[in-house]
Amino acid sequence: MPNSDSETLPVDTAPAPPRSVPAGLTLTALAAGFVMAALDVTVVNVAGAAIQQHLHASLGELTWIVDGYVLTFSSLLMLAGGLANRIGAKTIYLWGMAIFFLASLACALAPTAATLIAARIVQGAGAALFMPSSLSLLVFSFPEQRKRTQMLGLWSAIVATAAGLGPTVGGLLVSAFGWQSIFLINLPIGIIGMLLTRRYIPPISGRAIKLAVPGHVLWIVALAALSFALIEGPHLGWGSDPMLVTYAALLSASVLLVVHERHSANLVMPWELFRRPSFTGANLVGFLFNLALYGTMFLLALYLQHARGATPFQAGLQLLPMTIWFPLGNLAYSRISAHIPNGPLLTLFLSTAGIASLTMTTLSPTTPYWLLALTVATANIGAGIISPAMTAALIDAAGPHHANTAASTLNANRQIGTLVGIAAISVTLTTIPNDPRGPATCFLLIGIAYLTAAFTAWLLITRPNHSSKQLTNEAQASSHTPARCPDEPSPRVQRGCAG
Repeated sequence: MPNSDSETLPVDTAPAPPRSVPAGLTLTALAAGFVMAALDVTVVNVAGAAIQQHLHASLGELTWIVDGYVLTFSSLLMLAGGLANRIGAKTIYLWGMAIFFLASLACALAPTAATLIAARIVQGAGAALFMPSSLSLLVFSFPEQRKRTQMLGLWSAIVATAAGLGPTVGGLLVSAFGWQSIFLINLPIGIIGMLLTRRYIPPISGRAIKLAVPGHVLWIVALAALSFALIEGPHLGWGSDPMLVTYAALLSASVLLVVHERHSANLVMPWELFRRPSFTGANLVGFLFNLALYGTMFLLALYLQHARGATPFQAGLQLLPMTIWFPLGNLAYSRISAHIPNGPLLTLFLSTAGIASLTMTTLSPTTPYWLLALTVATANIGAGIISPAMTAALIDAAGPHHANTAASTLNANRQIGTLVGIAAISVTLTTIPNDPRGPATCFLLIGIAYLTAAFTAWLLITRPNHSSKQLTNEAQASSHTPARCPDEPSPRVQRGCAG
């Protein structure tokens, strides 16, 4: 199979970091980028109402402010992995941090919604550059497996904490310093990350590889057309001339991408791996999980402020009991996974999230807050477990040789899920404006997404792994059972036994 251009160098080719460098400094340098990226997906949701008010942005423009970032983030992730291989992970990480830093400043200074959308698109490009490189540099900086596993656990917990606390931090910043502060907070984090990386992170040399540039361009065009169709369809009309052009662009880019992937030696996606049920299942689960989770966060931030009249700070505090489970679940996974396989874990917690979400199909402005918080917390209680479980299932399916390629593929699919989820919530709220049924209908869609993910986990991860384990056990049992001739063997079998 041709290698995807997001694969990275083997661990043993990377230089070990200087012994005098504390592990905490390395972790801080490489977690800085991921923390900024995680924060900027969630804090903007709480600031959405303030941005709408101060920049006179429509719901469609607000959706672009959130999804414009996710669009470039998701579409450039695979290409960024290839650039890191070609130029060097440390160089690409610093480039991404610098672009993200400047784009964050542009976001804070944006005078109009259109300017903010443009700055967010550039911000997403910066995040796409440093995200794959962050993980690669962390793995290469800790060659010893036990230490590397410990650092990866801490790194994941830091990112999960940033995502879980993002709405609360965003609400506090918006209430105290205005919506611009959610972008200005990236500046000190970015400076610290860049300075520590330049000083303490060893470089990883690049290698001459050919990037699948035509495929990536088609991939970007297809995602951009899909985003435009989902976000602008309700405003322009699904049958309008601009939408017909968008459909044509989406169809053409998709067909050309399929042709490219069938005939090119440099692939955008590792399609060969999708023949493995667990690999396909983990990617589908990742897509649906992010669609439901981030769609919920986008919906709740608007619902609490518009339907219930909460301030950004109040909305952030009210979201905290619903999101604090992200880091707690991350920490619990290391204990639970030792006793329960990833497939059943995914099936259980995704089913729980789906059923809890469906109970909110009666949501209205008069629904008691405690009921909403309890229900969403129940849905989110497994979020910190689902994320590492799907990653572990994916790596198990791909094998160590394709681990980096598989991780890049999952991250790209998860971000596309975020993109589609936020757009779908926006479409639903726009289609049912000023109607209590809008949020309730959104929860119906979210519940269906979770339950579909649960069924996918059972069908493509749990069942195949269970069957494979049964076959392995039977093979092992038969290999330890002495051969015995049947009571009435056929002549062929009898000759075999006699021999």
